[in-house]
Amino acid sequence: MRTQLSNLFALSLLVASACASAPRATAPQPATAHPTSQTAPRHAGLRIGHTSVYVDDQAKALRFYTEVLGFTKKDDFTNGPYRWLTVTAPGDAQGAELQLALNDDPAAKAYQQAIRQQRQPALMLYTHDVKTDYERIKARGAEFTMPPTEVMAGSIIATLEDSCGNLIQLTQLAR
Repeated sequence: MRTQLSNLFALSLLVASACASAPRATAPQPATAHPTSQTAPRHAGLRIGHTSVYVDDQAKALRFYTEVLGFTKKDDFTNGPYRWLTVTAPGDAQGAELQLALNDDPAAKAYQQAIRQQRQPALMLYTHDVKTDYERIKARGAEFTMPPTEVMAGSIIATLEDSCGNLIQLTQLAR
């Protein structure tokens, strides 16, 4: 199983690297630019609206993802014991949202623990400069399990703990 996951990870890096180096019809946009419902044509196709990462403590997760990683809180609603909590990349309020979902469901907790035990990241974040982000995030108190490391085709990755039960991988694709 571990070999299959490693192969899947390697394949995902190759695909992402190929997509990043493919010729573009227009000038590349900055990393924070995402099409929004106001600017993207209706026929633009699908885009990611939000995705989730399971956390064992939402208040602790919010502090980590905003104060350490630098994300911005977007939504924070409660209904009884349920809390809908999302963050977005700084300066990209209309971009994809990351839901910090409480792992209070047995299946969610089992999933989170299983991928953590296999040392698989629950979240992959892309950056143009892993080394600079590594220094910035480390200075804010994050614990890295792997410093910036060059991997296939000149891409660089680093892995850190999110303090809420997950590993996060920072990825810089080869140019």
